[in-house]
Amino acid sequence: MEQPVAKTIRIEQLRSQITRIEHGYPKEVVERLSSGCPPLDTLLPQGGLLRGTLLEWLAEGSGTGAATLAVLAAREATCNGRALAVIDRRGQFYPPAAARIGLDPRRVILIRVATQADQFWAVDQSLRCEGVGAVLVWPRRLNARTFRRWQLAAEEGGTLGLLLRPATARKEPSWAEIRVSVETLPTGVDARRRLRLHLLRCRGPSAGRTLDVEIDDETYSVYPASQLADPAPSRRAAGA
Repeated sequence: MEQPVAKTIRIEQLRSQITRIEHGYPKEVVERLSSGCPPLDTLLPQGGLLRGTLLEWLAEGSGTGAATLAVLAAREATCNGRALAVIDRRGQFYPPAAARIGLDPRRVILIRVATQADQFWAVDQSLRCEGVGAVLVWPRRLNARTFRRWQLAAEEGGTLGLLLRPATARKEPSWAEIRVSVETLPTGVDARRRLRLHLLRCRGPSAGRTLDVEIDDETYSVYPASQLADPAPSRRAAGA
């Protein structure tokens, strides 16, 4: 017969497992990361991203700024020396641009694949690798079974999965911890890129919130749009 002390320990272990399941957070994930976009961090329930999870960026077409945001997140996830695995099927990754954003080229593993099956396998294996801090991929079509497999692979490896997907994927089921839609807005007075971020999915009350940000393409810093208002009127007033 099981001793009372052993039985108590077992009960506590089961209670802990149930708590993890109820909150939906992977067992081994303890490290919080910045998304590289401080205004977005303020909305996320953990104050940033968690290793071992998937993040979807949904946008229509290229040049929306979604790729820049994904690379900024990858930079944060690899600053501890782990690598970035880029699964690039259509030649969408441009290493010099990533280097300007701050990614160390020595820690980038560029994997060219020819088929969707190769893409799915490469992402799965990269997510499971503990030496990889983040995986960047552009999956246009993603079935629920593969999506779930990637989510479990990210949890196992403690890796951040960054998925750049078309806006039409918004109607599909998702296993991502966080899902953000990116919309391009007219540029500001300083020609900075302005984006509207729709936080489609996250845990906590911030789900459904919308945030306008601007990207400084010289420093690749991201600010709330209101923080970069045109200072010209105040200068004119001072000189009047």
